[in-house]
Amino acid sequence: MVGRMSVFRLALLILLYLRYVKCLSSIGQSVPLNITSYFNNQAFGAYPGEASFDILNQSYPASPSSQTSLYTSSIGLQYHSPGYLGPSTPDNIVCSGQTIPVPPSSYFSASFLHSSDVRKKTVLGNITFHYADNSTSKAELRSEPWWAFLSINRGDLIYSKFYGSNYTNWNTSHIFEFEAALEPGKELVGITLPNTTNTTEGRIHVFAVSLWKGSGVGVQALRPTQKRDGNGTQIVEVILNNSGDKCVSGAGLNVSISGMSVETVKAGHIKRLCPGDQKRVNVAVEGAGESDVMVTLTQGQRQVHSRTFENVTIGLSPWTTDDQSLARHESPEWFDNAKFGIFIHWGPYSVPGWGNSTPYESYAEWFWWYPTHHPHADKSNFYNYRLSTFGPTWNYDDSFQNFTASQYDPKAWVDLIAEAGAKYFVVTTKHHDGFALFNTGNTTNRSSLHYGPRRDIVKELFDASTRYQPSLYRGTYFSLPEWFNPDWGKYGFAQYDTPSSTTHPGIIARNPYTGLEEPYTGRIQVSDFIKDVMVPQMNILAYEYGSDIMWCDAGASNGTADFAARWFNHARGQGRDVAVNSRCGTASVNDFDTPEYATFSTAQRRKWESNRGMDPFSYGYNRATPDSEYMNASTIITTLVDMASKNGNLLLNIGPRADGSIPQVEVDNLREAGKWIGRNGEAIFNTTFWFRKGGVRGEGVDVRFTQTEDAFYILSLERPVGGMLVVEAPVPILNGDRISLLGGGSAGEDLRWGMVERVLTIEVQDSILDEMEYCWVFKVEYLV
Repeated sequence: MVGRMSVFRLALLILLYLRYVKCLSSIGQSVPLNITSYFNNQAFGAYPGEASFDILNQSYPASPSSQTSLYTSSIGLQYHSPGYLGPSTPDNIVCSGQTIPVPPSSYFSASFLHSSDVRKKTVLGNITFHYADNSTSKAELRSEPWWAFLSINRGDLIYSKFYGSNYTNWNTSHIFEFEAALEPGKELVGITLPNTTNTTEGRIHVFAVSLWKGSGVGVQALRPTQKRDGNGTQIVEVILNNSGDKCVSGAGLNVSISGMSVETVKAGHIKRLCPGDQKRVNVAVEGAGESDVMVTLTQGQRQVHSRTFENVTIGLSPWTTDDQSLARHESPEWFDNAKFGIFIHWGPYSVPGWGNSTPYESYAEWFWWYPTHHPHADKSNFYNYRLSTFGPTWNYDDSFQNFTASQYDPKAWVDLIAEAGAKYFVVTTKHHDGFALFNTGNTTNRSSLHYGPRRDIVKELFDASTRYQPSLYRGTYFSLPEWFNPDWGKYGFAQYDTPSSTTHPGIIARNPYTGLEEPYTGRIQVSDFIKDVMVPQMNILAYEYGSDIMWCDAGASNGTADFAARWFNHARGQGRDVAVNSRCGTASVNDFDTPEYATFSTAQRRKWESNRGMDPFSYGYNRATPDSEYMNASTIITTLVDMASKNGNLLLNIGPRADGSIPQVEVDNLREAGKWIGRNGEAIFNTTFWFRKGGVRGEGVDVRFTQTEDAFYILSLERPVGGMLVVEAPVPILNGDRISLLGGGSAGEDLRWGMVERVLTIEVQDSILDEMEYCWVFKVEYLV
C-alpha cells in the first residue's frame, strides 16, 4: 500500500514539475485589461432595437460574455470576451480621449478589439502610450466599419448577422484586432484612446485591450495553417517577439516544432530580430491529430527558448462547406509575394467608352446602368451623352457589333504585363452587364463567342500567357449578379435605401428615352440563376480555364461556399494553390481584402489588395480622360512601394478600347515603371512588412520599409538632399552590416552610415542618386 502511494505521489510530483517547466518555458504572457469601468455604449443586443451601437439603433447580435471568459485571438492574445452583458448594460467604449491606467511594467505590445460605427467610413485615430519616464509614443488605429454589404474587410470576430431598430439583417458584422508595438525597455503606465465622437464621420469603439508581457526572445503564438510549402508539406506559422535588449544576429535562430502528432520537416529560421520587433516564421511539418506541441528556438546547438501549446490540431484537412473550414483558407504564398498585378476591364462598355472628366468622372463600365436605371446618381451626364451620341432608339446591346476586338493581340498583352513587372493578371470575364468573354456552355449565349468578336477572349489570353509568359498567374474577375437579367430578379438587391444606391435589380432594362424594353441578347431562360448560371460559370472558369484567382464582385445571394469547397480540394489535389477575394458574398470565403481606389495608412496583418485604374476614376476605357491624367510611372511606383510596405498588393487596371488596342499612354507608363521594378524588384517581391513601422514621413523624408530573411530595405519616395538620408526609426542594423543603393552601376557601392539613438544617417553622393529616379532603395545587408 505504501509502495503504491509512493508511486502515486511520484507521478503527481512529476506532473506538477512538468507543468512548472511548461510555465517556465513560456517566456511571455498575455495580460488582458479589465476596462469595464470605462464602458459607455451597448453594442450587443438580444433582439432588434435593444442596443444602440450606432445612432441608427443597430447592434451586434447577443454573444454571451462576461469579464471572466477569455477570447484568444489568432495571434495568441487573450482578451475579456466581447459580448452581451445584460439589458441596458454597456459593453464597449466609444473613444473620446479616455486615459486608461495599466499595471506599470515593460510590455512588448498593446492590442485592441475595435470597430467603427458608420458604414463605408474608415475612422482613424491616434492611440497614445504613456511611459514612466514621461515620454510617449503613438500608434495610428485604423478602424474599419462594423459591417459592409460585400464583407470587403473581414474581422477577427465575425457574427452571422446584426440587428436593426426593428429588423434582423443577415449581412455579417465584425470586430477587428489591432496590435501596436511599444517602446522596448520602457515602463508603460497608461494608454490614451483616440477622440472620435463625431457620429457622422464615425466613432471608434474599443471592446477589449490586452498587453503582451515578455522577456528576451520568445514565442507569442503558434497557428497551424492549411497552406503548404513547395513540397506540399503543411506550414505552421510561429510568431516570435524580441522583448529583450539585444538583437538576434549572426547564425540567427532556428524554429522547430515537436509533439506526439507532429514533427518538423523543415525548420523555420530568422537571421535578425532586434528589440521591440516581431516576425512570423513558417515551419514545415508532418503529422496529423491533436496533442500538445512544443516550439523550440535554437542557436546552433544551444536551446534559447521553448514554449508548449496545448491541444493543437495538426494536419491538412479536406475543405467542407462549413464556415469554420472555409475561413481557414487564406491567400497562397505566391499571392502574398507577388505584390503587383494587372487588372483588365474590357467589354461592350468599351464601345461608348464614356465616363466624363474629373471631377465628374464615373466608372465607364457602368455606362448602361446610369441612364437606364439610376439618373439620380448620374453626376457624369451619361443620360445626355448617350442621347446625343447614339440617339433615342439605341439600346445597349447595339454596342455588341462594334465590340470588334480587331486589334486584340493576346501575346502583346501578356508581354506588356510581364514587361511592366507584374506577376499576375485578372481579366473581366463577365461584368455586371452579363456579357461574357469566355465559353459559357449552355448557361447563356450572351458572350463574345456568339456576338461582337466571336472569339473566346479569355482562352486566347490564357493560352498566350501559358505559351509566352508562363510565370504569370492568371485570375478571372466574375460578377456574381447581372444587372438586368430577369432570372436574377428574385435575388435582386439595392445596397442602400436611397435613390442613388447601387442596385442589381434583376429586371429587364427600359430604354430611358422611349420607355420600351431593351433586349437582353443571348439570354437562355433558366429555372434558378444561382444554380443554372452563376455556379456553372464559376465552375467553367475554375476547371476548364484553370483560373488561379476567382475575383468575384457584387456578392449577394450566391453559391460560393459549395463552389469554394470543391475548388479548394480540386486545386490541392493538383498541387496548386488558388485564391478567392473578399467579394464572393460570404465572409468565410475571403482570402484577402479588396479596397477600391484606396489604400491603408498603416501595415495590415491581414493580406489585402487595392484595385484601381490607371485612369483617375474608371476601370473601363474612358475617351474623356486626357493622357495627362493617367497614372505615370512615378505614381505607379510610389503606389506600389507604399502598398507593398503595408502587406498589400496593387492590382492596377488598364482599359482597352473596343478594338482591343490599349491606350498608348498606359503602355508607355507601364513600360517605364517596369524598368524601375526590374532594377529594384528585390525590395518589393517576396518581402514582408516591418512590425515596428510602416513608414516615416517628415521634413525632407518620406520612406517605406520592407524586409527579407537576409536584408532590410529603406525605400525613399523623395530624393535625399544634401548628400544624406536621415531616417528616424529603429532600423535593425548592426556594426558590420552593409548599406548600398539598388539600381545597378555605381549604385551598388558601399555607403557610409551611422546610427545614433535610433536615427540612421546614410551618406550618398548626388552622382549616385542621379542614376535612379522615382524611388531610391537603400539595402541594409545583414553581414554580422
